[in-house]
Amino acid sequence: MPGLFIYDKYVTGKNFFGRKEDCQNLANLLTQGGHVAIWAPPKSGKMSLVQQTLFNLRVSGRQFMVGQFTLLDIRSITNFLLRFGSTVIRMVASTPVEYAEMVGKYLPGTHFVFDPQRYSDCDEVLSLTWDVDDADIDAILHLPQKLARDRGQMLYLIMNEFENVDLTEDGDKICKAMEKAIDDMAGESGPRCTFLLVGGRVNAMKAIFREKHHFARKVNIFQMHDVDEREITDKIVKSFLSGGKVVDKDLLKGVCALFRCNVWYISHFASILDYLSRGYIVETTMLEALDMLISIHEPRFIATMDSLTTFQVSLLKAILDGHEKFSAAEVIKDYALNSSANVKRLKDALMKKEIIAFDDDDKPYLLDPLFEYWVKKYYFGMKV
Repeated sequence: MPGLFIYDKYVTGKNFFGRKEDCQNLANLLTQGGHVAIWAPPKSGKMSLVQQTLFNLRVSGRQFMVGQFTLLDIRSITNFLLRFGSTVIRMVASTPVEYAEMVGKYLPGTHFVFDPQRYSDCDEVLSLTWDVDDADIDAILHLPQKLARDRGQMLYLIMNEFENVDLTEDGDKICKAMEKAIDDMAGESGPRCTFLLVGGRVNAMKAIFREKHHFARKVNIFQMHDVDEREITDKIVKSFLSGGKVVDKDLLKGVCALFRCNVWYISHFASILDYLSRGYIVETTMLEALDMLISIHEPRFIATMDSLTTFQVSLLKAILDGHEKFSAAEVIKDYALNSSANVKRLKDALMKKEIIAFDDDDKPYLLDPLFEYWVKKYYFGMKV
């Protein structure tokens, strides 16, 4: 029997709650053919939001095709193009004969082929006869638009961990080629392909879209809102009641504050709490559940701290102590940060490791709420 709290996969339908306004706003963008970029730390609900939005569109009667792939393991332009093209082809074909027909029809004159032996051995739809060139890149990136036009349906292509495009030998080249494809799509009428570029490394995505200014005025940067604390507590209370258990809302408010309303962490915590409790759930049981949750994630947290230099640890401590002006003479002295030039290097390093980020007011914060709690209490011994 499925548990009361789901945290091992994205949720839709009755299990989805919060962010109704976000769903509506995202749906409006998609139905208008707008390309979208979404980024937030891992397990922030990005894919639940996307899938719930698509679910709502289907329920409303809209017809469309959806493809999805991840760039998690992508490290070259060639691998990106093969993954991109194979995903699109699999949206409309399912047999070797159909794959071969699709490649012949939509990718003629390119170095892409369907290799039956390669497909048999590795389940790969696309193969290459030579190194990719600009014409190959252009053909693959225009492929989904051609399918949308020929099929007479909107096509949504979801690219997870899109920030990894910058881990290829030339991420800028891919982005510029995608920008050209987007411009070409905009010139066509009727059904079109829409890109959803989803990223879990916040600073890496900001570097692509805000620092390098890729996709400017071509892609809508979608800002997810936090799930309302009241919605979270109401959902948890109702879920526990369905299992014959009672939990105090005031205690749950503290849980929401600790996890910064991160539904994934809260659901995982509540699942442990459900396992530990009977009848009325008391604070001591909650503390036990928190200890268990920390024990699960602690090896990851320790590895993160072990990866930092002494200077980086010192800057992290300064952030946790509430400092914002790291180049101030007293901060540099008190935390042995050496110099203002070194401070900049340290900030860049912590951001590259996706430990910290800066909000619109240039205030630093830790991206992972449970890591922030752990590093305060267990690493630095601070009062929390």
